[in-house]
Amino acid sequence: MKVYLVSGNTHKLLEIQKIAPEGVEIESITSLDVSLNIDENGDTFIQNSIKKVEAFRNLGVPLIADDSGLEIDALDGFPGVHSARFMEEHSYEEKMQAILEKLANVENRTARFRCAATFFDPKNFILLAAEGTVEGTIALEIRGNKGFGYDPIFIPEGYKKTFGELGEEIKNRISHRSRAFKRLFELLHLYILHERI
Repeated sequence: MKVYLVSGNTHKLLEIQKIAPEGVEIESITSLDVSLNIDENGDTFIQNSIKKVEAFRNLGVPLIADDSGLEIDALDGFPGVHSARFMEEHSYEEKMQAILEKLANVENRTARFRCAATFFDPKNFILLAAEGTVEGTIALEIRGNKGFGYDPIFIPEGYKKTFGELGEEIKNRISHRSRAFKRLFELLHLYILHERI
């Protein structure tokens, strides 16, 4: 089954392709020459993820999408659903620096990455959804240049290094996106089996 990812993010595409089970081919929606202008104004990650697949449901192809972000407890869950749009015109290094400044002298540095992933089949009008989280803490400084987004300031639970230092092999195994898509692909597997009956 070929499924189109509603994203132009190459890092995200590669991460999901590595998680995808045998028989599921993931390709970027950009290969269909469409514009990715989507108003992600939902109150939750799942709402934004659904908005992405809804935007392209008329293409008539199976779609997957996700929305994810960083939730910092001491900042009441900020930046949360606004993770990508926080300081939108700035680099992630500048965004991370701004977050570290907000947490200066703050002892509670607990945080999590959260991801909501959705699959939509226009043929049967079926929508599947799953969520994944990875708990951790915010580092005292930006560390590492692997991964993308806020990875260099997030230390996953059970580790002393940030995602920016750990690299993709470990991240792909334990990340919020990995957990969300593994659950989504389990649901998709059951759906495909049901379709064959």
